[in-house]
Amino acid sequence: MQTVTDSCRIVFFDGECNFCNGWVKFIYRRDPQGVFKFASLQSPAAQRILLPFNHRLDRIDSIVLVEEGKYYTESTAVLRILKRLDGPIKYLYFLKIIPASFRNWAYRLFAKKRYALFGRRYECELPSKALRERFVDV
Repeated sequence: MQTVTDSCRIVFFDGECNFCNGWVKFIYRRDPQGVFKFASLQSPAAQRILLPFNHRLDRIDSIVLVEEGKYYTESTAVLRILKRLDGPIKYLYFLKIIPASFRNWAYRLFAKKRYALFGRRYECELPSKALRERFVDV
């Protein structure tokens, strides 16, 4: 497990969501430099790290990216993550030209349906040792 520093980029995700867990694996495979660290929104690390941003975790229904002392949610978080990944996927960052209100509307629509489409887990999946080392421990 990693400790938090100001230079960390931390992706907070819904640990109960199958799609979100798959998203973490997707990021991990395309981030060989280890730019991103991870923590579930249900973790104590999320409680401690997101508290200064006045986030009430019981109200978050979005991915959260903490990067260089700022936080991003919804489509902006996704696009900022994609921009830093290896491969052609990073070019999807051009979608930033679409107004955030429309991007976030589409994001929230998908987020509402994610459990129905991909399922929900009630027990934590044990990630590989290499992936586990990228999880934040506060």
